[in-house]
Amino acid sequence: MSDTESTVAVVTGASRGVGKGIAIALGASGATVYVTGRSTRDGASHPLGGTVQETARAVTEAGGRGIPVSCDHADDDQTRQLFERVSEGEGRLDILVNNATAIPRDLAKPGPFWEKSLDLVRMLDVGQRSHYVATYFAAPLLVRSGGALVVFTSSFGARCYMHGPAYGAGKAGVDKMAMDMAVDFRDHDVASMSLWLGFVRTERNEPLFHHPDAMKGSYGKFLANAESPELVGRVIHALHRDPRRMMRSGRVLIVSELAQELGIRESNGRQPESNRQALGAPPEPSPVVVR
Repeated sequence: MSDTESTVAVVTGASRGVGKGIAIALGASGATVYVTGRSTRDGASHPLGGTVQETARAVTEAGGRGIPVSCDHADDDQTRQLFERVSEGEGRLDILVNNATAIPRDLAKPGPFWEKSLDLVRMLDVGQRSHYVATYFAAPLLVRSGGALVVFTSSFGARCYMHGPAYGAGKAGVDKMAMDMAVDFRDHDVASMSLWLGFVRTERNEPLFHHPDAMKGSYGKFLANAESPELVGRVIHALHRDPRRMMRSGRVLIVSELAQELGIRESNGRQPESNRQALGAPPEPSPVVVR
C-alpha cells in the first residue's frame, strides 16, 4: 500500500459496542471501513439501538469512508458475498477485525452452565466459527495487499473463569486460531493476532457506570479501569502501522499494555492499566509447527 492510498478495513459486528468504536477510530485515521452487522435501518433492530448505517455515517464524519453492509455472520454465503463486494470495490483489504459475536441473554447470569440456557453455545458459532469463515474468505485479499493485519477481539476469559465454559472455550479457541493463522500467513506479510480487551464501556455496559453501588461490587475495580471502544480501534490502527507488526504476529496481546507501549491514551488523557495481575497472562505460541 502506498502512502497515498487509504487503508481498507472490514470490522465485523460494528452496529454498536466494541465494533462501532473500532470502526470510528479507524475512520478517524482516514480509512475506508466496511461496517457489518445484522442491525440495519430497514431490517433487524436491537434493544440497544445502533445500525450499520449509523456506524458507517459516524466513520465518514470522523474523516474516513464508511460503507454499511448488512451481514449475518452465521450465514457463510452472506460472509462470502461481503468479501466479494470488498474485492470488487477496493481490490484489496488491509485490516480485518473479527469482532462479531453472539451475546446470549444468560451470559452473565450466576450459576453453573447447566442452569443457563443452551443458547450460550451460539458463541461458538457466531464468534469462534464465524471468525474462521470471515478470515477464510478474506485471506486472498489480505495476501494480495501485503502488509495486512488480522485482529481477533478476545478476552481474559480465555484464561480465567469468566461467564462459564462456553464463553471461555470460545475465547481460547479464537486465541489459538490467531496463533495458527499467523503460521499460514507468515510468508505473505500478513500478521494475525488476538487482543485481550479490558472491561469496555459500551452501550450494553453503560448502565453499570450509573448504578449507585457499582464501584462497591466485584466489578468496581474493572469499571474504574474501563477502556473505550475507540481506544481499541486506535491500538489496532497503530498495530497495522507498527514496523514490528510481523514480530507480534501469532501473539495474544493485552490492549491496555499495547496502548501504554504505543503511547495511546483515552481522549481525556487517562491511561487504562493492565488487568494481567488480577486476571492472568496470555498464552504464548509454541514454536513447533507440524505440517
